[in-house]
Amino acid sequence: MERELALEFVRVTEAAALASGRWMGRGEKEAADKAAVDAMRTVFDTVNIKGTVVIGEGEMDEAPMLYIGEELGGAEKPEVDVAVDPVEGTNLVAKGRPGAIAVVAVAPRHCLLHAPDIYMDKIAVGPKAKGKINLDAPVKENLKAVAKALGREISDLVAIILDRPRHEEIIRQVREAGARVKLITDGDVSAAIATAIENTGVDILFGIGGAPEGVIAAAALKCLGGE
Repeated sequence: MERELALEFVRVTEAAALASGRWMGRGEKEAADKAAVDAMRTVFDTVNIKGTVVIGEGEMDEAPMLYIGEELGGAEKPEVDVAVDPVEGTNLVAKGRPGAIAVVAVAPRHCLLHAPDIYMDKIAVGPKAKGKINLDAPVKENLKAVAKALGREISDLVAIILDRPRHEEIIRQVREAGARVKLITDGDVSAAIATAIENTGVDILFGIGGAPEGVIAAAALKCLGGE
């Protein structure tokens, strides 16, 4: 992707973040999301792309803007797929908590998975552990592999997991293996990204979450050298 376009996409997320930020702490997550959607959609039309939304705010009959299949941009080329999450962590914004982000992933046409709005199993690591994890392997085996790749003991690892009832068994297995757990209330995209950034204090993400967010997280990890 051309550098000038990358900077344009920064403007898109910046506009969404600034608009949503006006609703921080006001207890209205839908209003925060709408503000971000409106701002993101407006700025997208100033970018010289021909984009198609493959992951967005829902199907055409579910969302007025940034719906799946909507065309974005002010040019005929390059043709790209666009995945958006105008506010990842609307609850965080509404409650005045840190950690919400505005997210855009862009790739050449037909290169982003058009994921249905279902749940999927997730596991994420940074560059040093890339190629060492297996979604079908037991939790303990993945922890062993990551510990070896990082040159640590399992007891030194921190797994980041969304605090949801569906994750109780995963949390139990992580702790039984000897690793520590950092529970978060929202935002598994930013949590996945954290595994690929030094000094965040987390080494691996486990969980079950939305497939669209999984695709966006995978795109971010690919850019950061993780998996």
